[in-house]
Amino acid sequence: MGNGFGSLYIGASGLQNAQYALNTTANNLANVNTTGYVRQQVRFADKTYNKLKDPNKNVNMQQYGLGVSIGDVVHARDIFLDKSYRQENGRKGFYTSFYEITDYVQDLFQELNGEQFKQSVSDLHQAFQELEPNMDNSTQQNLVLEKADLLLSRTKSLYDDMKSYQSNINEQIKDDVDRVNKIGNRIYELNLQIQKVEAGGQETAMTLRDERDNLLDELGGYGSVSIKEDATGFTYVDFESTPFIDDNKCYNIGLQEDKETGFYTPYWTQLSDVDKQQYVRVFKKNEVISTDLNTDVGSIKAKLLARGDGYGTYQDLESEEAYDRISGCTMMETEAQVSALLHNIVTKINDAYCPNKTVDTDVTYTDADGNQVSLKGKKVLDAANCAVGEDGQLPPRELFTRVGMDRYTKVTGDDGNTYYVYNEEDENDPTTLYSLNNISINKELRKQITLMPYKNQNGTDYPLGEKLMSLWNDKEMTLNPYDKKPCTFEGYYNKLIGQIGNDGSTFQSASETLTGALSSIDNQRQQTMGVSSDEELTHMIKFQSAYNASSRFMTVISQMTELIVTGLK
Repeated sequence: MGNGFGSLYIGASGLQNAQYALNTTANNLANVNTTGYVRQQVRFADKTYNKLKDPNKNVNMQQYGLGVSIGDVVHARDIFLDKSYRQENGRKGFYTSFYEITDYVQDLFQELNGEQFKQSVSDLHQAFQELEPNMDNSTQQNLVLEKADLLLSRTKSLYDDMKSYQSNINEQIKDDVDRVNKIGNRIYELNLQIQKVEAGGQETAMTLRDERDNLLDELGGYGSVSIKEDATGFTYVDFESTPFIDDNKCYNIGLQEDKETGFYTPYWTQLSDVDKQQYVRVFKKNEVISTDLNTDVGSIKAKLLARGDGYGTYQDLESEEAYDRISGCTMMETEAQVSALLHNIVTKINDAYCPNKTVDTDVTYTDADGNQVSLKGKKVLDAANCAVGEDGQLPPRELFTRVGMDRYTKVTGDDGNTYYVYNEEDENDPTTLYSLNNISINKELRKQITLMPYKNQNGTDYPLGEKLMSLWNDKEMTLNPYDKKPCTFEGYYNKLIGQIGNDGSTFQSASETLTGALSSIDNQRQQTMGVSSDEELTHMIKFQSAYNASSRFMTVISQMTELIVTGLK
């Protein structure tokens, strides 16, 4: 065994290291409720042993120890659980964001001015029902005008609310990208600080690592992340399969702003050439969203998909190709469907008031530029089968008008007859469209309601009421080009709400399931890195006892030494 004074050093090492362990335990207890704190565990180790004699000349190895030391202070984490947590956190962020957006859109339909949007469609139908028995009743005609105006204003209000919410989502995207950049820059700074602290191999940068791990957890909620740590403690991060943090810098994400909509699109600054307008997007466009492909991760991606890159119109539903561009974009798809509902109601009612026919004879006329234009195949007013108002004039007044565009152009054919040529909608010219921003109630009818068509040109009854009522029973509308079951106006609305509700329910279910899975993973992580007050108190008692034992050991050695020294006198 060692000499007396050597034994004092051995006792001192036990005393000192028990004190270190007590300090670590106290630190754990102090942070028992600190979010993201990882418990620290002390591991003791023997110091090296000194040999007393050459073991080859003795039967037994004669050596004595130098005491105890702190072998390591463990920063208890499980990298596999961390990886699972961050991936599931990103997936949860994806579906939760989608659910919140669809839930808000559903509220817009049901809570508009305290009434369901559907009611404005039903009110116009009821107004036509009350008008049918007395088509010349000015009170009922005014009611139709009022309900038509109400439908128009409510649809515009709903559409504007959705556009406003798109702008809100757009600002959320900007804030999220700014936060991602801030997180990335801070992680890079922490990497350098951790390298500096741990360079000597004597200390682990516990607090800095905790902060970095918390930031990595948060980063995982915004998008797909891949993390790798090298031997120096530096963490490399890929975001959406692209280097985001390396040993050179954090590559901040830029935002490309659309000049027309103001919508932001995240892009990689290090891979893009802004001067040449060549941008590499952070999130791939038209990417197949699938859990198997791991593409349903990140709240930013969900918001980008739900927002879309523009405002939906009924034209987006006119072909499969056009619809494929907005399919899955909650806001654009819903806007397009609302726009399509109004467009169909407006055009059908106008066609009832002002019916058209297609010219099948080879008739020509001279246009304003002096050119001969054929009427064959063009739509013209079916003058022989239309109603007129009190003034008996042709063409009759349509209920909804396009701003700056008459319904007909009056021409004289080479056969001497007058034709009212229908001004077709041209998708390349917004002023020709019966679109939300280009429709108003006929001003002439507002001034004089008796101009509303209701009778034949010879003054006899015209079955306009029956034609108008039949519109609400016609099954000609489909929700999108892939929908093969035509329905009525009200059926279309029910399908629209049903689709939003089903999507919301799907996203809600996925969000709740992932919330449970995330909680389960986090509970497993807490078993490794969390602080248990009961366990730490047990450790405190153990280390306190070890401290007391070392203290008693030193006291005994001190007394023995004193006795020996005193006896030599």
